Amino acid sequence: MKLYSLSVLHKGETKSNLLKSAYDLSSFSFFQRSSVQEFMTFTSALIVERSAHGSRASVKEQEYLCHVYVRNDSLSAVVIADSEYPQRVAFTLLDKVLEEFSRQVDSIDWPSGNPETINYKALDIHLAKYQNPREADAMTKVQAELDETKIILHNTMESLLERGEKLDDLVQKSEHLGNQSKAFYKTRNQCLRDHNDSILHNRTKYNSIV
Repeated sequence: MKLYSLSVLHKGETKSNLLKSAYDLSSFSFFQRSSVQEFMTFTSALIVERSAHGSRASVKEQEYLCHVYVRNDSLSAVVIADSEYPQRVAFTLLDKVLEEFSRQVDSIDWPSGNPETINYKALDIHLAKYQNPREADAMTKVQAELDETKIILHNTMESLLERGEKLDDLVQKSEHLGNQSKAFYKTRNQCLRDHNDSILHNRTKYNSIV
């Protein structure tokens, strides 16, 4: 079980604004980490932009699950984890971070703040502490209403997009991604498509033999 990123954002009318983030990319190779971090920033921002106020959702993206909580006051948080990480603990973490952040950072700074100007230093601590969900959950009193809250599950990132939108196009237009990261995304997707085509070809070949 692993947490990779934890971000606090403000949901604007058309775009989200990253206020603070923390990452644990130790499981990735050194040469991949920059691109992976940019993609996690891009994904977190996109999910907040496409989620409704007062909603909680989990979005499946390949082997990862992106958990998002957008409060009615537009303050939002996203944690990206592997698929084995307990959903309930992830949302407990998001609740805790947003409650703490809103107490320490004045709401007037949310729309225009950035990671350099926002004075909130607990994200790295929370990300490290919650790497072990059993230990973190034992130390955290889970609010009863959280279990009763409907959490929307999206099986793909594409299900968040508006009709006619394509994830590939959003990646190319993104301000969060550099050219190297965009090239990395294109190469990775082509490898996945080739892999899926190979599986489909082998399955079809097997069925024809049977």
